[in-house]
Amino acid sequence: MSLDPPTYLSSLQNNIRARPIPWEGAVRAGTITENDLKTIKAVDKVRKEQRRQTVESDIEAYQSLILGGSKGKSVLDSASKRADVIQYMLVLTGDLINGAPTLATKLLEHPEPYKPIVPYLSSSTNPEDPIPLLASSVLTSLLSTAQMRSPKSDQKTDEALTQLYKYLSTLTKSQDSGLQDIAVQEYSSLLRTKKARELFWQQREETVNPLIDILRTAVGASRDSDSTLRGNGGSSIRTATENSLSGVIGLQLLYHVLLTIWQLSFEASLIGKGLEKEQEIIPLYTQLLRLSPKEKTTRLLLSTLLNLLSAPSNKSILLPTATTARLPALLANLKGRHLTDPDLSDDLKTLTDMLNAYTSSQTTFDEYAAEVQSGRLRWSPPHRDETFWRENARKILENDGGALPKKLQEIMGKGWDDEKQVLAIACNDVGWLVKEAPDKRQVLEKLGVKGRVMELMTDKDEEVRWESLRAVGEWLRYSFDD
Repeated sequence: MSLDPPTYLSSLQNNIRARPIPWEGAVRAGTITENDLKTIKAVDKVRKEQRRQTVESDIEAYQSLILGGSKGKSVLDSASKRADVIQYMLVLTGDLINGAPTLATKLLEHPEPYKPIVPYLSSSTNPEDPIPLLASSVLTSLLSTAQMRSPKSDQKTDEALTQLYKYLSTLTKSQDSGLQDIAVQEYSSLLRTKKARELFWQQREETVNPLIDILRTAVGASRDSDSTLRGNGGSSIRTATENSLSGVIGLQLLYHVLLTIWQLSFEASLIGKGLEKEQEIIPLYTQLLRLSPKEKTTRLLLSTLLNLLSAPSNKSILLPTATTARLPALLANLKGRHLTDPDLSDDLKTLTDMLNAYTSSQTTFDEYAAEVQSGRLRWSPPHRDETFWRENARKILENDGGALPKKLQEIMGKGWDDEKQVLAIACNDVGWLVKEAPDKRQVLEKLGVKGRVMELMTDKDEEVRWESLRAVGEWLRYSFDD
């Protein structure tokens, strides 16, 4: 999986390569040794093939230059107060690793392969400071090689990976899309092993959350304004623009974020339920799929959904959520398009078959329960169906220890400022429950549902007032009968 290097980073590296460095002055000041200078000049501004041959012919000297050893300190340590030398050495190290792959292997054989480089990740709080950016690039190359050499966990590699994730997360929170893209591409290079993905998930507040925020921005549903995600009112993923993705997020950045989440989804059993609970990943991806501008983004979206929904441990939560988010209908529309990517078509068919098998096995009660458990209500057929309530009211109140009325209470406890319809539907459902199972109305009263319905009689929304009045009317009718 090879990605073009971010333009921002390439431009920075080219500028540093072109700058003159007063090497002799650095030697006189004791910043570097004569031997260091000789080793550097042997590979400075020479052809790639000559550079590779020079490094491979004296590979221990270059290991010592970068990481230190019996012959002296690493230049990255000895020149720590010379920003120009450090910048140059970080660029040179990256060039040497990429141009002579055997050097990366040699560096990883060092007792402390990351120690001289990791501290430069935190050398500045300015996200545009070149030194942390360059250090992250070198570490990414080293850590990627380390994972390819041995997928087994290694404490020093894990510690360096954790520190690198922490630094890259600061770039993903930047308002600069160039910095964001550097971080996301480096994430993609790092998520090569199960352990790397597990560490990424463990740090998800730093790593995953900003990526999901980028995707929310793309569909016009920010974290702070999304009532479904935050539970505090505002517009939601499902009410975001239906016409196009936000122009704020470039296609390249969007693709790289989706690529990173796709790589993470190979740990679907670990992350699936958490992604849905914390991020509402299924509705978000359904909306992204609806608005996807290119086949390459559609392919990543479908493949990620397939990974998440296929994990046996996720099916009880994610399949009902996918149905409520109307993913099956969207997949049916996608099948009607002219798709040229065979992998995309295969994933589309597999996902469609999986969801069709699930929906065909569900009863109306299952569909209603899934809708309630999703945390959002819509005017689906059961809500107005008298037969449904007559047959299922008691089951709704009693099934699974009263989980559904508890969830209704939770839904009604939110403001839903931009989606008052949800409160109206909840009041409608409460009225039916009281009407069809009056002897069980104390269950709702103990949960505080009755009090909340009475509060909603004065809501500013006319539909909410009407449905709450009807629900209270059922309570009053049976109170008078008593």
